[in-house]
Amino acid sequence: MSIKRRTVLAAGGGVLGAAGLALAGCKASGDGSAAAPSASSPAADGTCVLTSELTEGPYYLDGSKIRADITEGKGGVPLILRVTVLDATGCAMVADAAAVEIWHCDAWGYYSGFTGNSPGGEVPAEDGVGDDKTYLRGIQITGDTGEVVFTTIMPGWYSGRATHIHTKVHLGGTVDGDQYEGGTTIHTGQFFFADDVVASLDEVDPYSRHTGSHVWLDDDMVYQGKGVQDGLLTITANSASPAEGYTATITVGIDPEAKSTGGGAPGGGTPPDGGAPPGGGTPPSGAPGGGQPPA
Repeated sequence: MSIKRRTVLAAGGGVLGAAGLALAGCKASGDGSAAAPSASSPAADGTCVLTSELTEGPYYLDGSKIRADITEGKGGVPLILRVTVLDATGCAMVADAAAVEIWHCDAWGYYSGFTGNSPGGEVPAEDGVGDDKTYLRGIQITGDTGEVVFTTIMPGWYSGRATHIHTKVHLGGTVDGDQYEGGTTIHTGQFFFADDVVASLDEVDPYSRHTGSHVWLDDDMVYQGKGVQDGLLTITANSASPAEGYTATITVGIDPEAKSTGGGAPGGGTPPDGGAPPGGGTPPSGAPGGGQPPA
């Protein structure tokens, strides 16, 4: 089945949607953040700009299921992620439906498909919950509003990287059951959380059992300090307690005619000192995978 924007598909019990451009800054809400470094949170300016192309990293897998809930029972602070796709070249809705794909690590820093890779620091072994090839990975197709909504958990962290979610946006593919096939990848990026939001997880189980050190946004090898253009999420706390979860929103600005390889260094050029481009270079000490760059 080919996909048009006005076709809303349901699969895996979820609404299907797509991805686009970051127009809103990140406002962190939650308790216990005062002692931690806090990233700047630029306000939305309503300007249509292309979201930054950022590395896909070493943990991408083809074949993610079309579904709204990607948790597969993984423990963690609940996160609702709302992503809207916008054609930044015309400041308008994307003409055809887009497929928004996301993937991220669990609360301790493990990625499905790579559960043998240590996140660094003292951390329990991967808990075996969910399918170890598919947990915390999924795709949705945008409908009339250009939005998709994922149900997941707050990602944890691992050596060398700030807390983040990976994303790709695809156009022109087809849906076959719970799979998205073909098409063109037009955007590869990452979503980031303000430092105080990440710090709020430190005393919440299961994150509290991970003793690996945080990397804050200012020190991350991928985040370039461009706020929403780099994928900085707008965060709303569901209650005064971080354990009750967060809602994150972002609009991703794409060029429908673009082709994204996913292999570009942060910012489209040479990675910053200490960073390694995907598939090569020497990762920081303690990086996952014993040689994989921690992207």
